[in-house]
Amino acid sequence: MKLDATKQNLVVLSGAGVSAESGINTFRDAGGLWEGHDVMEVASPQGFRKNPALVLDFYNQRRRQLKEVKPNRAHEIIAALEAQFNVIIVTQNVDDLHERAGSTQVLHLHGELKKVRSTGQENLVLDWEEDCNLGDHCPEGHQLRPHIVWFGENVPMLGLASEMVATADIVIIIGTSLQVYPAAGLIGYAPPTAKVFYIDPNPASNWELQNVKNLQLIKAVASTGMEQVEATLLR
Repeated sequence: MKLDATKQNLVVLSGAGVSAESGINTFRDAGGLWEGHDVMEVASPQGFRKNPALVLDFYNQRRRQLKEVKPNRAHEIIAALEAQFNVIIVTQNVDDLHERAGSTQVLHLHGELKKVRSTGQENLVLDWEEDCNLGDHCPEGHQLRPHIVWFGENVPMLGLASEMVATADIVIIIGTSLQVYPAAGLIGYAPPTAKVFYIDPNPASNWELQNVKNLQLIKAVASTGMEQVEATLLR
């Protein structure tokens, strides 16, 4: 990640609540469902082995939805802050709305909808805009799968994400319930001197947050909360 030594480092930990205002449903509801599916059916290696056509179609629908939605005010404010800060986004989201808003340094912890990878070589990742179907193979002849981190799989970007949080002067937690690990544990890497803003209309308890000294809680949806944080930071 490129950092300008003359600017403060601002790390954004973002989750589904940021994209919700753009019309993308949050990952799962209280019943453990994602768009009507049990998450293990569509977000696990076992689910893919059992019914690969179902899983591919599920992500094809999510990918098509990206063409119908746009970044919202929260995405836009975060992108605009790059003028004053080194903004690094660590997101649990698999959409590309941060990038489309203009953010240039985005780490996707859980993968990206607009990429696929080889089932035979996990480091062989391809950009992918359209549907991915059974019979779509990588150059080595292996079936392609969504480039999504499923339950039970490693989170390759976690190490770099923790390093970035450890450099933060300012942390903004937005759109995440801080209940899904290992992502929820990243705030524990923030320096004790870092200023932390937690934006959530219904904030959850998280034991790592209990140790944060410079915490400001903002009970608001993502866009409203980011307007308040922007005003504070640029004051």
